This record gives sequence, C-alpha cells and structure tokens, in this order.
Amino acid sequence: MDLDFDRAHIWHPYSSLIDPPPVYPIARAEGVHLYLEDGRALIDGMSSWWCALHGYNVPELNTALQKQMEKMSHVMFGGLTHQPAIDLCKKLVEITPQPLQRVFLADSGSVSVEVAIKMALQYWHSQRRPEKNKLLALRNGYHGDTFGAMAACDPVTGMHHLFAGQLTQHFFAPAPRPTFNEPCEDADIAELQQLIEENHGQLAAVILEPIVQGAGGMRFYSPEYLQRVRELCDQHELLLIADEIATGFGRSGKLFACEHAGISPDILTLGKALTGGTMTLAATLCTDKVAEGICRGEAGVFMHGPTFMGNPLACAVSNASIDLLLSSPWQRRVASIEQQLQRELAPLRNADAVADVRCLGAIGVVEMREPVDMARVQEALIARGVWLRPFGKLVYAMPPYVISEQDLSQLTNAMVDVLA
Repeated sequence: MDLDFDRAHIWHPYSSLIDPPPVYPIARAEGVHLYLEDGRALIDGMSSWWCALHGYNVPELNTALQKQMEKMSHVMFGGLTHQPAIDLCKKLVEITPQPLQRVFLADSGSVSVEVAIKMALQYWHSQRRPEKNKLLALRNGYHGDTFGAMAACDPVTGMHHLFAGQLTQHFFAPAPRPTFNEPCEDADIAELQQLIEENHGQLAAVILEPIVQGAGGMRFYSPEYLQRVRELCDQHELLLIADEIATGFGRSGKLFACEHAGISPDILTLGKALTGGTMTLAATLCTDKVAEGICRGEAGVFMHGPTFMGNPLACAVSNASIDLLLSSPWQRRVASIEQQLQRELAPLRNADAVADVRCLGAIGVVEMREPVDMARVQEALIARGVWLRPFGKLVYAMPPYVISEQDLSQLTNAMVDVLA
C-alpha cells in the first residue's frame, strides 16, 4: 500500500496535509476486527464512527447487496420508485414514534440535518410566518459539517468556530446540566425557557441530540430535560428536531433515544447505523402536520432532491440491517455491554488524569482532565490490539453490538492500561 502517496495527497477527516497524523493501512475487516496490512488484528471499539453495529463482512448484509446489484445499483428517485425504498420507508414508519409518518431519504447524516432544517423553515414559510427562521440549539451539541448543520453546532465545542462569520446565527441554550439519572429541576431549564419565551416569534424549531450529545462532548442527560423541551415547544409553537444520527438503532439502550423520555419529535434525522455501516444513507422523518403544512404552501412541494436519493443498494442493505437488528437480542446485548463497560472502566475513576467515566447503552466514555495526544494514545492502544479514535479530552468506545465479552474486556483493559 502506497502510504507515501496517501501522506502527500489524501486528506483524511480533520487532518493536516503539512504535518499529517499517522494512518494505518487496513487490508480487510471481519466480525469486530480490523486487520492491518501487516496481519495484526485490532478490535474496533468505534464501530467505524458508530455505524457498524453488526460488525463487518456480515453475510446477511453482503447477500442483500449482491441480490440488489443484480437488479439495479441505482435509479433516479425523481418520478420513479422501487421496492427497496418502499420497504425501507415502511419499516422506518413502523419502528419510529407513531406521529412520524413521512420519510425523506438522503445521502448522509449531515444532509439529513440540512433537510430537517429546511423542512422547519419551509413549514413556517408555508404558514405565512417567514419571520420564524431561526433555530434554538444546545451548547455541546453537534449536528454535522455542512453549513446548515454547522450553524446548529456549539460554536466552540462543535469544531466550526472558524466559520462563525459565514454561518447563520442561531440561539444557543446551555448544555443540559442534569445527568441521565438525575431529575430536571426548574432551574435546569430556566435559561432555555427564557430564550423561547423571548424569541419564539422568530424561532422555527429547537434542534437537539436526544439524551446523548455526541461529538460535541459525549454527554448523557436527563430524559426529564427532554420532556420539558417538548412541552415548551408545544406551548410556544416551535417544531422539535431530534438528531438521532448517532443514537438511532439501539445505541443508547432504546431503539431511539427519544424513547427514554417517552416523547416524539416533529422531525427526526437518522443515518450512520441505518445501513449497518456498509454504505452511506440517511433519512429525515416528519409528522403529517409538517409534511402537509409544507405542501400546502407557496411552493406546493418540498424544495430538496439529492441525486442519489433512495439509492436501491443502500435501501436494500438498510432493510437487511434493520431486520437483522430487530430479530437479534439487541436489547440484552446492549445492556450487557453497558454493564461490562461500567464495571471494567471503573478503575479509571481513581486515576489522577481522569475527570469522569460515564456509560450508557453501548457507549463508554473516559473524560480526561487535559486533551490527549491522539497519535500517542492510538499507538499505545494499537500495541494492545485495540482501535479507538480519541478527540480532545475524550477517549470513548462504541463497539459493535456483537462484540464478545472477551473482546470487550481486551478493549476496556487497553483503555485502563493506557489512560491510568
């Protein structure tokens, strides 16, 4: 493998071409293991950025792709439709909260957020209230790297402060204070409530990641907080956008994180694990109220349409992935992973360099007191047969649900050895 060419010419995520960080050549992947070109096997604790929930080289997913490829790999979705898309949208309507009945298929998670934002704005424009064109987002939130999504990310922890002058300026409430197992007091919601009460005339929607804030801080917050946000949106005529790109399909212990709070959003975004990590696809779901409100407006249609919308290959493998998930004992597996992460990462709570250890579902987070040297930490983890991708002060694991107890112990032992 020509790593010199890679180093000189290929940009990797959030990397420099002047002083690029090391990259490791992967030859193949199987189960929960990534195999380096030199033959070493690494337990993937990242599920390839949270999407490979079944692991790699999964026969059911491979078969779905092969069968669909023999029929058609792609066909435009404008004016045409196909069975894989119909089947997928039917599944998504069935498994998401009941009010979500309409489905828009897109290319990637960031695009699904763009679609959600555009839905909210066009809805209010169609209600002849175009002044409702701002969002209220949460500090420590993260929603993607495209411009609409960047504008809804935390201006500091969301990694996009360089573009602040070019982004739409929205409103930001403090990050939720109460943790997952704590009640939400009036004081915890007071500033968000004040922002809504003072600005609801220009607010189209609240956008948030339910229960788990991902790349903006890997924080878990109280379901009661989410319930209070839903109530405030209803009281003040705001739509609620739930970004479940990272949390959807069981990662938090519920099929969708909104279920922890027993609420439903007006608009829901999905991605990442939708295809089981095989290829890119995303979906934005909305209620009848939102869809009909948009389509009764000036344009008469929703103004969006990606070229690869409803790609048959991606839809076919998504159907197979959802079927495989729902037919598996995924709840028991995720609960077992959570218990093992809590038990085996506990020794780090006493380490001087560690600020916090927290676990929820198949997510284990170690927050350090100082930013970690990512290259050095990764090298040490690889020496112990583990692949993780730290960022900032955070070293976290989100393994595939099929990981064995033995492999998960190797993963947590490596984290303890390296971070303690």
